Amino acid sequence: MDYAAARHAMVESQIRTNRVSDPAIVTAFEEIPRELFVPMNLRSVAYVDEAVPLGQGRFLMEPLALAQLLQAAEIRPSDVVLDVGCATGYSAAILARLAATVVAIEENPGFVREANRLLSEQIVHNVAILESALTEGCPKQAPYDVIVLEGGVEEIPDALVAQLGEGGRLACVIVGAGGFGKGTLLTRISGSVVRRTVFDAGTPLLPGFARRPSFVF
Repeated sequence: MDYAAARHAMVESQIRTNRVSDPAIVTAFEEIPRELFVPMNLRSVAYVDEAVPLGQGRFLMEPLALAQLLQAAEIRPSDVVLDVGCATGYSAAILARLAATVVAIEENPGFVREANRLLSEQIVHNVAILESALTEGCPKQAPYDVIVLEGGVEEIPDALVAQLGEGGRLACVIVGAGGFGKGTLLTRISGSVVRRTVFDAGTPLLPGFARRPSFVF
């Protein structure tokens, strides 16, 4: 399979046509070999606009949904980014092209090892892959300019929001009733957090981010 041609087709037919226009984002998706970050037997579907299963209930987010989240976050070259749920490291490799430093967390030890191996092979030097509970983030390296959640969530843990710096942006897909998702951006402004919906999206839930059951009296 000609993966370079498939990658170019993904960019032209999925990303550019859906108003993702940031040149740095487009270039990153054009150059990072997504097929290397999925299981060997699924490389042929690495560039379809669907979440690719990685095993153990985890997925690589759809290319378009990830691209739209990154554009909404307006990542600057000087930014420090927290990548939550980096899995095999594809999102971290993309973010490394956009930001100064990326702290990528993953709670699956096997994914941590694989992400470190792949990023080393791709000669990515500005990413630190850390093993951590996804819902807890990485408070030792906070505050962050940007936080990106690599999967759907039913609710955003307060612990992650607390790690946003002033002017910081948190980008994620919030999954509501019926499984419908909304690409959502949270921004910390003068100590308050403002939320806005920026696009429709559907992506599998990250483990641990289901809505907590409420008490009924």
